[in-house]
Amino acid sequence: MRLHVAELADIRERVLAGPGEPATAAQKAKGKLTVRERIDLLLDEGSFREVEPLRRHRATGFGLEAKKPYTDGVVTGWGTVEGRTVFVYAHDFRIFGGALGEAHATKIHKIMDMAIAAGAPLVSLNDGAGARIQEGVTALAGYGGIFQRNTKASGVIPQISVMLGPCAGGAAYSPALTDFVFMVRETSQMFITGPDVVRAVTGEEITQNGLGGADVHAETSGVAHFAYDDEETCLEEVRYLLSMLPSNNRENPPAHDCDDPLDRSGVALLDLVPVDGNRPYDMHQVIEEIVDDGDYLEVHERWARNIICALARLDGKVVGIVANQPQALAGVLDIEASEKAARFVQMCDAFNIPIVTLLDVPGFLPGVDQEHGGIIRHGAKLLYAYCNATIPRISLILRKAYGGAYIVMDSQSIGADLTYAWPTNEIAVMGAEGAANVIFRRQIAAAEDPEAMRARMVKEYKAELMHPYYAAERGLVDDVIDPTETRQVLIAGLAMLANKHADRPARKHGNPPQ
Repeated sequence: MRLHVAELADIRERVLAGPGEPATAAQKAKGKLTVRERIDLLLDEGSFREVEPLRRHRATGFGLEAKKPYTDGVVTGWGTVEGRTVFVYAHDFRIFGGALGEAHATKIHKIMDMAIAAGAPLVSLNDGAGARIQEGVTALAGYGGIFQRNTKASGVIPQISVMLGPCAGGAAYSPALTDFVFMVRETSQMFITGPDVVRAVTGEEITQNGLGGADVHAETSGVAHFAYDDEETCLEEVRYLLSMLPSNNRENPPAHDCDDPLDRSGVALLDLVPVDGNRPYDMHQVIEEIVDDGDYLEVHERWARNIICALARLDGKVVGIVANQPQALAGVLDIEASEKAARFVQMCDAFNIPIVTLLDVPGFLPGVDQEHGGIIRHGAKLLYAYCNATIPRISLILRKAYGGAYIVMDSQSIGADLTYAWPTNEIAVMGAEGAANVIFRRQIAAAEDPEAMRARMVKEYKAELMHPYYAAERGLVDDVIDPTETRQVLIAGLAMLANKHADRPARKHGNPPQ
């Protein structure tokens, strides 16, 4: 027995050592950590339990039969993050470039099935060269099995993709199916066709980072939710995100003790938000003033900046925040902002995270590009997401809320549980100037002094239909509140809604706008 145990110990040592020092040195030369260093940073110390570390491929041909390393280029298993179970699979670029073959894929399938069965989050640490060409169609079938499981797990367990190296071709679709995508600048890239193919087909010259680097996907395409300068910071932020998410869709997110007073006065809010609806301000400062300790995690921070989506805590409990950002495009809704917010609302609804919506929206962005780009169907995505959500929903109108954008941003008429407004709110079909030009155009045109008449009609319209208590008088706003009481009002409302239950109609699934 001792001889057998000694042999096992030797094999385990070889598994942990990996393919050798030259391969490790090459990995380090690229500024990348090894696969086990990454897992150690992600999981609590000493908690990782590996699954199938001795797995080897059984392929032949092209020299594969002479090269059968342990793990087959992917490390799989489970551990804990802040004491909660998390499953992980991580490509080892040192072995076959992290390329996926039959055995490699089977290991991933198994750990995904285990995560779904156990009801625990799944994190993939991606650093692979795509399908293993030497194994042909069996490698492609392996990707199909991953995609099928990504879809099965969607809305059931949190799925997080961490891009730590290349991810090209069909392999890029798995991250796209997950809930969150993290990327590291300079070392991670994602694209369907690489620079060489782009050059051959279109004649365009572009680098790998220029085509699919972290900044491109964080700012332009919206594929990446988060981008960081180094792997250590990236993996630390993955741990932070996991602390804000439930283990599965049958649980609530973990609550923390809150040292920030529930009744803390938000006096600073009186000066942060200008009364003049045309003056910009930073909505981030409003969020910081409201949430516990001013701490929040913004999702898609650099894409569609005219809307903010963030995870934060109120009284120690996780909430999702959707807020217009007057500093960017005056906070209007456009195609990208609608898609960003719709996806975030759906994620919150799937994982039992209440939503607080902060409105200061002048409407949808006008323009030929927006109309031809399908702002109708893209805006409908956000409308559908809110209408379909059964989680607690509270909306707060800070200043203006005009037209269809007011309705779409979780108005009472589409199912918000509680709707509040500050005394600076203006809720209307459109701004007073535009409304006066439409309603009183004849009087204005016939007047001796059209500008004076226009000014008088604008003032009259505001007094009649846009005063801050108009919506409250008609029951479309539950209350007009003192801005300094915003935090305590939101916390009280969320506490009341904590046990909210809403039955969905019997159906296979809806058909959301695309």
